[in-house]
Amino acid sequence: MEKSAVDSPTPHTPDSGSRTKPDTEALPVQPEKEQDPDLVDWDGLDDPENPFNWPSWKKWRQLIFMAINTFLTPLASTMFTPGVADILQEFGSDSTMMASFLASIYILGYVVGPFIIAPLSELYGRVPLYHICNILLLIFTIACAAAQSLPQLLVFRLLAGIAGVCPLTIGGGTVADMVCKEKRAGMMAIWTLGPYMGPVVGPIVGGYLVMAEGWRWVFWVLSITIGLTFTGTVICYRETYAPVLLHRKAQRLRKETGNPRLRSIYDDGNRSPRYVFITALLRPTRLLFTSPIVFLMALFAAITYGYLYLMFTTMSSIFEDQYGFNQGIAGLAYIGFGVGCALGLLIVGRTANAIAVRHSAQGRFAPESRLPPMIYGCWAIPVGLFWYGWSAEEKVHWIMPIIGTGIFGFGFVAVFATVSVYLVDSYLRFSASVTAANVFLRSLLAAVLPLAGPSMYDALGLGWGNSLLAFVALAMCFVPLLFAKYGAMIRTHPKFQLQLE
Repeated sequence: MEKSAVDSPTPHTPDSGSRTKPDTEALPVQPEKEQDPDLVDWDGLDDPENPFNWPSWKKWRQLIFMAINTFLTPLASTMFTPGVADILQEFGSDSTMMASFLASIYILGYVVGPFIIAPLSELYGRVPLYHICNILLLIFTIACAAAQSLPQLLVFRLLAGIAGVCPLTIGGGTVADMVCKEKRAGMMAIWTLGPYMGPVVGPIVGGYLVMAEGWRWVFWVLSITIGLTFTGTVICYRETYAPVLLHRKAQRLRKETGNPRLRSIYDDGNRSPRYVFITALLRPTRLLFTSPIVFLMALFAAITYGYLYLMFTTMSSIFEDQYGFNQGIAGLAYIGFGVGCALGLLIVGRTANAIAVRHSAQGRFAPESRLPPMIYGCWAIPVGLFWYGWSAEEKVHWIMPIIGTGIFGFGFVAVFATVSVYLVDSYLRFSASVTAANVFLRSLLAAVLPLAGPSMYDALGLGWGNSLLAFVALAMCFVPLLFAKYGAMIRTHPKFQLQLE
Protein backbone atom coordinates (compact mmCIF):
# COMPACT_ATOMS: atom_id res chain seq x y z
CA MET A 1 0.00 0.00 0.00
CA GLU A 2 1.26 3.44 -0.88
CA LYS A 3 1.97 5.70 2.06
CA SER A 4 1.19 9.29 1.15
CA ALA A 5 3.74 11.85 2.25
CA VAL A 6 1.13 14.55 2.45
CA ASP A 7 -1.74 12.73 3.92
CA SER A 8 -1.38 10.88 7.18
CA PRO A 9 0.41 10.37 10.41
CA THR A 10 1.97 7.01 11.03
CA PRO A 11 -0.25 4.06 12.01
CA HIS A 12 1.52 3.95 15.36
CA THR A 13 0.99 7.61 16.20
CA PRO A 14 -0.57 8.34 19.61
CA ASP A 15 -3.34 10.66 18.52
CA SER A 16 -5.46 10.51 21.62
CA GLY A 17 -3.31 12.64 23.86
CA SER A 18 -2.47 9.51 25.82
CA ARG A 19 0.72 7.56 25.27
CA THR A 20 -0.88 4.22 26.02
CA LYS A 21 -2.99 3.89 22.93
CA PRO A 22 -1.96 3.85 19.27
CA ASP A 23 -3.83 5.89 16.72
CA THR A 24 -6.11 3.63 14.73
CA GLU A 25 -7.76 6.49 12.88
CA ALA A 26 -4.94 7.09 10.49
CA LEU A 27 -3.84 3.90 8.82
CA PRO A 28 -4.51 0.19 9.32
CA VAL A 29 -1.68 -1.76 10.91
CA GLN A 30 -0.10 -4.25 8.56
CA PRO A 31 0.90 -7.34 10.56
CA GLU A 32 3.14 -8.81 7.86
CA LYS A 33 5.24 -5.61 7.87
CA GLU A 34 5.39 -5.49 11.67
CA GLN A 35 7.10 -8.89 11.70
CA ASP A 36 9.84 -7.79 9.30
CA PRO A 37 12.93 -6.85 11.35
CA ASP A 38 14.23 -4.66 8.51
CA LEU A 39 11.31 -2.24 8.73
CA VAL A 40 11.95 1.00 10.62
CA ASP A 41 9.13 2.44 12.75
CA TRP A 42 8.87 4.70 15.80
CA ASP A 43 10.56 3.39 18.95
CA GLY A 44 7.29 2.88 20.79
CA LEU A 45 4.60 5.36 21.71
CA ASP A 46 7.02 7.64 23.56
CA ASP A 47 9.53 8.11 20.73
CA PRO A 48 10.62 11.79 21.01
CA GLU A 49 11.17 11.94 17.24
CA ASN A 50 7.44 11.43 16.70
CA PRO A 51 5.88 14.92 16.26
CA PHE A 52 3.01 13.94 18.55
CA ASN A 53 5.59 13.65 21.34
CA TRP A 54 7.38 16.93 20.67
CA PRO A 55 7.43 19.35 23.62
CA SER A 56 4.67 21.93 23.61
CA TRP A 57 7.03 24.84 22.90
CA LYS A 58 8.25 23.16 19.73
CA LYS A 59 4.69 22.55 18.49
CA TRP A 60 3.60 26.10 19.34
CA ARG A 61 6.62 27.59 17.60
CA GLN A 62 5.69 25.77 14.41
CA LEU A 63 1.97 26.54 14.71
CA ILE A 64 2.50 30.26 15.35
CA PHE A 65 4.68 30.66 12.28
CA MET A 66 2.21 28.58 10.28
CA ALA A 67 -0.57 30.92 11.37
CA ILE A 68 1.51 33.97 10.34
CA ASN A 69 2.43 32.30 7.05
CA THR A 70 -1.23 31.46 6.39
CA PHE A 71 -2.27 34.99 7.35
CA LEU A 72 0.04 36.70 4.87
CA THR A 73 -1.21 35.04 1.69
CA PRO A 74 -4.90 36.05 2.08
CA LEU A 75 -3.68 39.45 3.30
CA ALA A 76 -1.99 39.88 -0.07
CA SER A 77 -5.25 39.09 -1.84
CA THR A 78 -7.12 42.13 -0.48
CA MET A 79 -4.56 44.59 0.86
CA PHE A 80 -4.23 46.35 -2.48
CA THR A 81 -8.00 46.58 -3.21
CA PRO A 82 -8.32 50.19 -1.93
CA GLY A 83 -5.79 51.15 -4.61
CA VAL A 84 -7.52 49.42 -7.54
CA ALA A 85 -8.94 52.70 -8.84
CA ASP A 86 -5.46 54.23 -8.79
CA ILE A 87 -4.03 51.20 -10.62
CA LEU A 88 -6.66 51.43 -13.36
CA GLN A 89 -6.08 55.16 -13.69
CA GLU A 90 -2.30 54.73 -13.95
CA PHE A 91 -2.63 52.07 -16.64
CA GLY A 92 -5.46 53.79 -18.53
CA SER A 93 -8.38 51.45 -17.88
CA ASP A 94 -11.92 52.17 -16.66
CA SER A 95 -13.30 48.61 -16.72
CA THR A 96 -15.25 47.56 -13.61
CA MET A 97 -14.69 43.94 -14.61
CA MET A 98 -10.93 44.54 -14.61
CA ALA A 99 -11.20 46.03 -11.12
CA SER A 100 -12.73 42.78 -9.84
CA PHE A 101 -10.37 40.63 -11.90
CA LEU A 102 -7.30 42.23 -10.32
CA ALA A 103 -8.42 40.71 -7.01
CA SER A 104 -9.81 37.48 -8.44
CA ILE A 105 -6.75 36.45 -10.44
CA TYR A 106 -4.77 36.02 -7.22
CA ILE A 107 -7.44 33.60 -5.98
CA LEU A 108 -7.32 31.76 -9.31
CA GLY A 109 -3.78 30.90 -8.31
CA TYR A 110 -5.30 29.16 -5.28
CA VAL A 111 -7.23 26.96 -7.72
CA VAL A 112 -4.09 25.81 -9.53
CA GLY A 113 -1.58 25.67 -6.67
CA PRO A 114 -2.95 22.76 -4.59
CA PHE A 115 -2.66 20.33 -7.50
CA ILE A 116 1.05 21.13 -7.82
CA ILE A 117 1.94 21.53 -4.15
CA ALA A 118 0.15 18.47 -2.71
CA PRO A 119 1.80 15.80 -4.92
CA LEU A 120 5.23 17.44 -4.66
CA SER A 121 4.95 17.46 -0.88
CA GLU A 122 4.14 13.75 -1.06
CA LEU A 123 7.53 13.14 -2.60
CA TYR A 124 9.66 15.65 -0.68
CA GLY A 125 7.82 16.46 2.56
CA ARG A 126 6.04 19.55 3.86
CA VAL A 127 8.88 21.84 4.92
CA PRO A 128 10.69 22.07 1.54
CA LEU A 129 7.40 23.12 -0.08
CA TYR A 130 6.82 25.80 2.57
CA HIS A 131 10.27 27.29 1.95
CA ILE A 132 10.18 27.11 -1.86
CA CYS A 133 6.70 28.65 -2.04
CA ASN A 134 7.63 31.44 0.39
CA ILE A 135 10.62 32.35 -1.79
CA LEU A 136 8.44 32.35 -4.93
CA LEU A 137 5.74 34.41 -3.18
CA LEU A 138 8.38 36.98 -2.21
CA ILE A 139 9.76 37.16 -5.76
CA PHE A 140 6.37 37.58 -7.44
CA THR A 141 5.18 40.13 -4.86
CA ILE A 142 8.26 42.25 -5.59
CA ALA A 143 7.47 41.84 -9.30
CA CYS A 144 3.94 43.16 -8.67
CA ALA A 145 5.41 46.26 -7.02
CA ALA A 146 7.59 46.87 -10.07
CA ALA A 147 4.97 46.02 -12.75
CA GLN A 148 4.84 48.45 -15.67
CA SER A 149 1.57 47.34 -17.27
CA LEU A 150 -1.73 45.67 -16.39
CA PRO A 151 -0.81 42.38 -18.14
CA GLN A 152 2.41 42.22 -16.13
CA LEU A 153 0.56 42.89 -12.88
CA LEU A 154 -2.05 40.22 -13.69
CA VAL A 155 0.55 37.56 -14.50
CA PHE A 156 2.61 38.27 -11.38
CA ARG A 157 -0.54 38.27 -9.22
CA LEU A 158 -1.52 34.86 -10.62
CA LEU A 159 1.93 33.40 -9.95
CA ALA A 160 1.95 34.89 -6.44
CA GLY A 161 -1.41 33.20 -5.77
CA ILE A 162 -0.10 29.81 -6.94
CA ALA A 163 2.87 30.08 -4.56
CA GLY A 164 0.87 31.67 -1.73
CA VAL A 165 -1.65 28.83 -1.43
CA CYS A 166 0.97 26.46 0.01
CA PRO A 167 0.19 26.95 3.74
CA LEU A 168 -3.53 26.70 3.00
CA THR A 169 -2.97 23.40 1.16
CA ILE A 170 -0.70 21.48 3.53
CA GLY A 171 -1.15 23.42 6.79
CA GLY A 172 -4.07 21.25 7.91
CA GLY A 173 -1.93 18.15 7.43
CA THR A 174 0.85 19.71 9.52
CA VAL A 175 -1.60 20.35 12.37
CA ALA A 176 -2.87 16.77 12.13
CA ASP A 177 0.74 15.52 12.26
CA MET A 178 1.35 17.06 15.70
CA VAL A 179 -1.92 17.61 17.55
CA CYS A 180 -4.19 15.03 19.19
CA LYS A 181 -7.87 15.02 18.26
CA GLU A 182 -9.00 16.51 21.59
CA LYS A 183 -7.03 19.68 20.84
CA ARG A 184 -7.07 19.60 17.05
CA ALA A 185 -10.19 21.76 16.55
CA GLY A 186 -8.74 24.65 18.56
CA MET A 187 -5.40 24.44 16.80
CA MET A 188 -7.09 24.24 13.40
CA ALA A 189 -9.08 27.34 14.34
CA ILE A 190 -5.81 29.19 15.06
CA TRP A 191 -4.32 27.99 11.78
CA THR A 192 -7.42 29.01 9.83
CA LEU A 193 -7.27 32.46 11.43
CA GLY A 194 -5.30 33.61 8.38
CA PRO A 195 -7.91 32.94 5.67
CA TYR A 196 -10.53 35.05 7.41
CA MET A 197 -8.47 37.67 9.23
CA GLY A 198 -6.04 38.33 6.38
CA PRO A 199 -8.75 39.67 4.07
CA VAL A 200 -10.07 41.83 6.94
CA VAL A 201 -6.78 43.44 7.89
CA GLY A 202 -5.71 43.91 4.27
CA PRO A 203 -8.14 46.65 3.22
CA ILE A 204 -7.80 48.49 6.54
CA VAL A 205 -4.02 48.77 6.28
CA GLY A 206 -4.08 49.09 2.51
CA GLY A 207 -6.55 51.98 2.55
CA TYR A 208 -4.28 54.27 4.54
CA LEU A 209 -1.12 53.04 2.83
CA VAL A 210 -2.55 53.78 -0.61
CA MET A 211 -3.61 57.25 0.50
CA ALA A 212 -0.18 58.00 1.97
CA GLU A 213 2.26 56.31 -0.41
CA GLY A 214 0.37 54.89 -3.40
CA TRP A 215 -0.56 51.39 -4.48
CA ARG A 216 2.99 50.15 -5.21
CA TRP A 217 3.95 50.53 -1.57
CA VAL A 218 1.29 47.97 -0.67
CA PHE A 219 3.36 45.35 -2.47
CA TRP A 220 6.64 46.66 -1.05
CA VAL A 221 5.30 46.38 2.51
CA LEU A 222 4.01 42.88 1.75
CA SER A 223 7.42 41.93 0.35
CA ILE A 224 9.22 43.12 3.48
CA THR A 225 6.78 41.21 5.72
CA ILE A 226 7.00 38.03 3.64
CA GLY A 227 10.80 38.23 3.72
CA LEU A 228 10.87 38.55 7.52
CA THR A 229 8.40 35.69 7.92
CA PHE A 230 10.41 33.49 5.57
CA THR A 231 13.50 34.07 7.72
CA GLY A 232 11.55 32.99 10.80
CA THR A 233 10.17 29.86 9.14
CA VAL A 234 13.64 28.77 8.00
CA ILE A 235 14.75 28.92 11.64
CA CYS A 236 11.62 27.42 13.23
CA TYR A 237 9.99 24.98 10.80
CA ARG A 238 10.71 21.28 11.29
CA GLU A 239 9.43 18.40 9.19
CA THR A 240 6.35 16.82 10.76
CA TYR A 241 5.27 14.23 8.23
CA ALA A 242 5.86 10.71 9.48
CA PRO A 243 6.85 8.97 6.21
CA VAL A 244 9.56 11.56 5.57
CA LEU A 245 10.85 11.37 9.15
CA LEU A 246 10.93 7.56 9.13
CA HIS A 247 12.63 7.55 5.73
CA ARG A 248 15.37 9.76 7.18
CA LYS A 249 15.58 7.53 10.24
CA ALA A 250 16.03 4.47 8.02
CA GLN A 251 18.81 6.23 6.08
CA ARG A 252 20.58 7.08 9.34
CA LEU A 253 20.28 3.53 10.68
CA ARG A 254 21.61 2.04 7.43
CA LYS A 255 24.77 4.10 7.88
CA GLU A 256 25.06 3.31 11.59
CA THR A 257 24.42 -0.44 11.33
CA GLY A 258 25.74 -1.20 7.87
CA ASN A 259 22.47 -3.04 7.10
CA PRO A 260 21.38 -1.97 3.58
CA ARG A 261 18.04 -3.76 3.92
CA LEU A 262 16.65 -1.36 6.53
CA ARG A 263 13.77 0.72 5.20
CA SER A 264 10.85 2.76 6.49
CA ILE A 265 7.50 1.05 6.97
CA TYR A 266 6.24 3.46 4.34
CA ASP A 267 8.78 2.55 1.68
CA ASP A 268 7.41 0.56 -1.23
CA GLY A 269 9.88 -0.20 -3.97
CA ASN A 270 7.05 -1.13 -6.33
CA ARG A 271 5.87 2.48 -6.53
CA SER A 272 7.88 4.81 -8.72
CA PRO A 273 8.05 8.56 -7.91
CA ARG A 274 6.12 9.20 -11.12
CA TYR A 275 3.31 6.88 -10.01
CA VAL A 276 3.21 8.44 -6.55
CA PHE A 277 3.04 11.94 -8.05
CA ILE A 278 0.25 11.10 -10.51
CA THR A 279 -1.78 9.28 -7.83
CA ALA A 280 -1.48 12.24 -5.47
CA LEU A 281 -2.31 14.63 -8.32
CA LEU A 282 -5.60 12.84 -9.00
CA ARG A 283 -6.59 12.13 -5.40
CA PRO A 284 -8.06 15.58 -4.47
CA THR A 285 -10.31 15.50 -7.55
CA ARG A 286 -11.47 11.96 -6.77
CA LEU A 287 -12.22 12.92 -3.18
CA LEU A 288 -14.13 16.01 -4.26
CA PHE A 289 -16.33 14.35 -6.85
CA THR A 290 -16.86 10.85 -5.40
CA SER A 291 -17.42 11.62 -1.71
CA PRO A 292 -20.73 13.33 -0.78
CA ILE A 293 -19.15 14.48 2.48
CA VAL A 294 -16.22 16.19 0.80
CA PHE A 295 -18.29 17.71 -2.00
CA LEU A 296 -21.16 19.15 0.06
CA MET A 297 -19.05 20.37 2.97
CA ALA A 298 -16.46 21.88 0.63
CA LEU A 299 -19.30 23.45 -1.38
CA PHE A 300 -20.72 25.13 1.74
CA ALA A 301 -17.26 26.43 2.66
CA ALA A 302 -16.74 27.54 -0.95
CA ILE A 303 -20.01 29.47 -1.10
CA THR A 304 -19.19 31.16 2.20
CA TYR A 305 -15.66 32.00 1.05
CA GLY A 306 -16.98 33.31 -2.25
CA TYR A 307 -19.37 35.60 -0.37
CA LEU A 308 -16.44 36.83 1.70
CA TYR A 309 -14.48 37.93 -1.36
CA LEU A 310 -17.57 39.35 -3.02
CA MET A 311 -18.12 41.53 0.03
CA PHE A 312 -14.48 42.51 0.27
CA THR A 313 -14.23 43.59 -3.36
CA THR A 314 -17.40 45.70 -3.13
CA MET A 315 -17.51 47.03 0.44
CA SER A 316 -15.13 49.95 -0.12
CA SER A 317 -17.15 51.30 -3.04
CA ILE A 318 -20.45 50.71 -1.21
CA PHE A 319 -19.37 52.70 1.85
CA GLU A 320 -17.80 55.40 -0.31
CA ASP A 321 -20.96 55.75 -2.47
CA GLN A 322 -23.64 55.18 0.17
CA TYR A 323 -22.03 56.93 3.13
CA GLY A 324 -19.39 59.22 1.60
CA PHE A 325 -16.40 57.52 3.26
CA ASN A 326 -12.91 58.22 1.90
CA GLN A 327 -10.46 55.39 1.09
CA GLY A 328 -8.99 55.21 4.57
CA ILE A 329 -12.28 55.38 6.47
CA ALA A 330 -13.88 52.86 4.07
CA GLY A 331 -11.18 50.37 5.05
CA LEU A 332 -12.29 50.65 8.68
CA ALA A 333 -15.67 49.23 7.68
CA TYR A 334 -14.03 45.81 7.63
CA ILE A 335 -13.53 45.92 11.40
CA GLY A 336 -17.06 44.62 11.96
CA PHE A 337 -16.22 41.45 10.11
CA GLY A 338 -13.01 41.11 12.13
CA VAL A 339 -14.85 41.40 15.44
CA GLY A 340 -17.35 38.74 14.33
CA CYS A 341 -14.50 36.44 13.30
CA ALA A 342 -12.72 36.93 16.63
CA LEU A 343 -15.86 36.01 18.57
CA GLY A 344 -16.39 33.04 16.29
CA LEU A 345 -12.82 31.86 16.80
CA LEU A 346 -13.16 32.07 20.58
CA ILE A 347 -16.56 30.38 20.82
CA VAL A 348 -16.17 27.78 18.07
CA GLY A 349 -12.64 26.72 19.08
CA ARG A 350 -13.46 26.31 22.78
CA THR A 351 -16.78 24.58 22.11
CA ALA A 352 -15.32 22.15 19.56
CA ASN A 353 -12.45 21.16 21.87
CA ALA A 354 -14.81 20.67 24.82
CA ILE A 355 -17.09 18.43 22.77
CA ALA A 356 -14.11 16.39 21.52
CA VAL A 357 -12.81 15.87 25.07
CA ARG A 358 -16.25 14.84 26.35
CA HIS A 359 -16.98 12.46 23.48
CA SER A 360 -13.50 10.91 23.72
CA ALA A 361 -13.95 10.34 27.46
CA GLN A 362 -17.28 8.66 26.71
CA GLY A 363 -15.69 6.52 23.99
CA ARG A 364 -17.95 7.85 21.25
CA PHE A 365 -15.78 10.38 19.45
CA ALA A 366 -16.31 10.46 15.69
CA PRO A 367 -15.71 13.09 13.00
CA GLU A 368 -19.36 14.08 13.39
CA SER A 369 -18.48 15.25 16.91
CA ARG A 370 -17.02 18.30 15.14
CA LEU A 371 -20.35 19.44 13.67
CA PRO A 372 -22.37 21.03 16.54
CA PRO A 373 -20.66 24.48 16.34
CA MET A 374 -21.42 24.59 12.62
CA ILE A 375 -24.99 23.31 13.05
CA TYR A 376 -25.84 26.26 15.30
CA GLY A 377 -23.44 28.90 14.00
CA CYS A 378 -24.03 28.63 10.24
CA TRP A 379 -27.44 30.35 10.47
CA ALA A 380 -25.60 33.61 11.22
CA ILE A 381 -24.51 33.72 7.56
CA PRO A 382 -27.96 34.34 6.00
CA VAL A 383 -28.93 36.58 8.94
CA GLY A 384 -25.80 38.69 8.44
CA LEU A 385 -26.35 38.93 4.69
CA PHE A 386 -29.97 40.08 5.06
CA TRP A 387 -28.92 42.61 7.73
CA TYR A 388 -25.98 43.96 5.74
CA GLY A 389 -27.78 44.18 2.38
CA TRP A 390 -31.00 45.89 3.45
CA SER A 391 -29.42 48.32 5.92
CA ALA A 392 -26.97 49.45 3.20
CA GLU A 393 -29.78 49.61 0.61
CA GLU A 394 -31.86 51.87 2.86
CA LYS A 395 -28.82 53.92 3.93
CA VAL A 396 -29.48 53.27 7.60
CA HIS A 397 -26.75 54.56 9.92
CA TRP A 398 -23.36 53.16 8.81
CA ILE A 399 -22.99 51.07 11.97
CA MET A 400 -25.90 48.84 10.92
CA PRO A 401 -24.33 47.27 7.80
CA ILE A 402 -21.08 46.89 9.76
CA ILE A 403 -22.99 44.96 12.44
CA GLY A 404 -24.38 42.80 9.63
CA THR A 405 -20.86 41.99 8.44
CA GLY A 406 -19.95 41.06 12.02
CA ILE A 407 -22.84 38.59 12.21
CA PHE A 408 -21.75 37.16 8.86
CA GLY A 409 -18.16 36.91 10.15
CA PHE A 410 -19.27 34.82 13.13
CA GLY A 411 -21.14 32.41 10.86
CA PHE A 412 -18.22 32.34 8.45
CA VAL A 413 -15.85 31.08 11.16
CA ALA A 414 -18.40 28.50 12.35
CA VAL A 415 -18.53 27.06 8.83
CA PHE A 416 -14.95 27.55 7.70
CA ALA A 417 -13.20 26.19 10.81
CA THR A 418 -15.62 23.29 11.25
CA VAL A 419 -15.43 22.15 7.63
CA SER A 420 -11.62 22.16 7.77
CA VAL A 421 -11.34 19.97 10.86
CA TYR A 422 -14.31 17.73 9.95
CA LEU A 423 -12.83 16.86 6.56
CA VAL A 424 -9.40 16.21 8.06
CA ASP A 425 -10.88 13.91 10.72
CA SER A 426 -13.09 12.13 8.19
CA TYR A 427 -10.16 11.42 5.86
CA LEU A 428 -7.19 11.56 8.23
CA ARG A 429 -5.13 9.28 5.99
CA PHE A 430 -5.53 11.85 3.20
CA SER A 431 -5.62 15.08 5.19
CA ALA A 432 -3.58 17.13 2.70
CA SER A 433 -5.48 15.79 -0.31
CA VAL A 434 -8.88 16.51 1.21
CA THR A 435 -7.65 19.97 2.21
CA ALA A 436 -6.46 20.52 -1.36
CA ALA A 437 -9.92 19.57 -2.65
CA ASN A 438 -11.51 22.01 -0.19
CA VAL A 439 -9.09 24.82 -1.13
CA PHE A 440 -9.63 24.20 -4.85
CA LEU A 441 -13.42 24.52 -4.73
CA ARG A 442 -13.60 27.48 -2.38
CA SER A 443 -10.89 29.34 -4.30
CA LEU A 444 -12.73 28.78 -7.57
CA LEU A 445 -15.91 30.38 -6.22
CA ALA A 446 -13.93 33.13 -4.48
CA ALA A 447 -12.38 34.01 -7.84
CA VAL A 448 -15.63 33.87 -9.85
CA LEU A 449 -18.25 35.43 -7.56
CA PRO A 450 -16.59 38.87 -7.26
CA LEU A 451 -16.67 39.15 -11.06
CA ALA A 452 -20.45 38.81 -10.99
CA GLY A 453 -20.96 41.03 -7.95
CA PRO A 454 -21.12 44.48 -9.56
CA SER A 455 -23.58 43.31 -12.24
CA MET A 456 -25.75 41.59 -9.64
CA TYR A 457 -25.92 44.68 -7.44
CA ASP A 458 -26.64 46.88 -10.46
CA ALA A 459 -29.55 44.62 -11.46
CA LEU A 460 -31.01 43.76 -8.04
CA GLY A 461 -29.71 46.43 -5.70
CA LEU A 462 -27.89 45.82 -2.44
CA GLY A 463 -30.99 44.57 -0.63
CA TRP A 464 -32.23 41.92 -3.03
CA GLY A 465 -28.73 41.11 -4.26
CA ASN A 466 -27.61 40.12 -0.76
CA SER A 467 -30.98 38.46 -0.15
CA LEU A 468 -30.34 36.16 -3.10
CA LEU A 469 -27.01 35.19 -1.54
CA ALA A 470 -28.72 34.70 1.82
CA PHE A 471 -31.35 32.32 0.39
CA VAL A 472 -28.61 30.11 -1.06
CA ALA A 473 -26.80 30.11 2.29
CA LEU A 474 -30.07 29.31 4.03
CA ALA A 475 -30.46 26.15 1.95
CA MET A 476 -26.85 25.13 2.66
CA CYS A 477 -27.45 25.40 6.42
CA PHE A 478 -29.16 22.00 6.29
CA VAL A 479 -25.94 20.29 5.12
CA PRO A 480 -24.35 19.90 8.60
CA LEU A 481 -27.69 18.59 9.91
CA LEU A 482 -27.63 15.98 7.15
CA PHE A 483 -24.14 14.78 8.02
CA ALA A 484 -24.74 14.90 11.77
CA LYS A 485 -27.40 12.24 11.18
CA TYR A 486 -26.03 10.29 8.22
CA GLY A 487 -22.33 11.18 8.09
CA ALA A 488 -21.10 8.04 9.87
CA MET A 489 -23.24 5.83 7.63
CA ILE A 490 -21.91 7.51 4.48
CA ARG A 491 -18.29 7.25 5.61
CA THR A 492 -18.59 3.52 6.36
CA HIS A 493 -20.90 2.49 3.51
CA PRO A 494 -19.09 0.24 0.98
CA LYS A 495 -20.37 2.39 -1.88
CA PHE A 496 -18.35 5.35 -0.59
CA GLN A 497 -15.19 3.47 0.44
CA LEU A 498 -12.84 5.30 -1.89
CA GLN A 499 -9.93 3.54 -3.54
CA LEU A 500 -7.39 6.32 -3.37
CA GLU A 501 -4.12 4.38 -3.54
